Amino acid sequence: MPAAPSAARHLRWAGPGRGFGPVAGDSAAGERAPVLVADSWLVEDGRTRALGAHIERFRAACASVRSVPGSHTTAFVGQALPQLPLTGRWFPRLELVDGKSGPCFRLWVRPAPSRGETVRLWVPPEPDRRTRPAVKGPDLAYLARLRQAAADAGADEAVLLSADGRVREGGTTSILWWRDGTLHAPPDGPDVLPGVTRGQLLCMAEESGVQVAFESPTPHDLDGLEVWAVNALHGIRPVTAWTGTGVTAGPAARAARWHARLQRLAGPLIS
Repeated sequence: MPAAPSAARHLRWAGPGRGFGPVAGDSAAGERAPVLVADSWLVEDGRTRALGAHIERFRAACASVRSVPGSHTTAFVGQALPQLPLTGRWFPRLELVDGKSGPCFRLWVRPAPSRGETVRLWVPPEPDRRTRPAVKGPDLAYLARLRQAAADAGADEAVLLSADGRVREGGTTSILWWRDGTLHAPPDGPDVLPGVTRGQLLCMAEESGVQVAFESPTPHDLDGLEVWAVNALHGIRPVTAWTGTGVTAGPAARAARWHARLQRLAGPLIS
């Protein structure tokens, strides 16, 4: 078991069998190297949810963005997981960046932020400007600017809309909502990140006999409904405000019960 570090560590993978070195001072893949692909998940005392789905999403994105062989990504992940502390609360991030001789991998071992139990949404004045919505990584800087703009407006999360004003997802979350006992989500497609927690919740609903439907609503179509913003870090956060929109947040009648069910899906990080 690795000793729990006292602070975050940003590491560069040297290759199969060669281990990790610090990112700081690396001229080829240092801190300023743009992140091409990233994936993160929550680890609490050595337990996590849907690790396989996060790894597969990362592997597929690396192959799509830089044609990285799946076996190479698998080797990196296999050496990265033992670097993660098995005590405490952590939010590690796998990264693919361009190095001096081609794509290279980094691992960011970082403490997890505190969990937010609710979320306030903000709608930007312009539609979604991401360049590769279905890949986590290329648009991190853009999403960070939206997150700051949301905070400046007194909210927690920006909602990404299509050009015709339809809800796609949040800047760091998938958006789900309830209407007439049915769990709804925006449809899958090239303009939406394949959210792992979203997928878990939709599967949970279907396995429980809850009807699932896919729609592309405007924010005003969600007026008065129970809406969730979900991700790996926070799980389910019910929306308590639509800042500056005139949309009313509905009561969170189901969120706590479903979040508890989601938490019970956690298993060992390393089995």
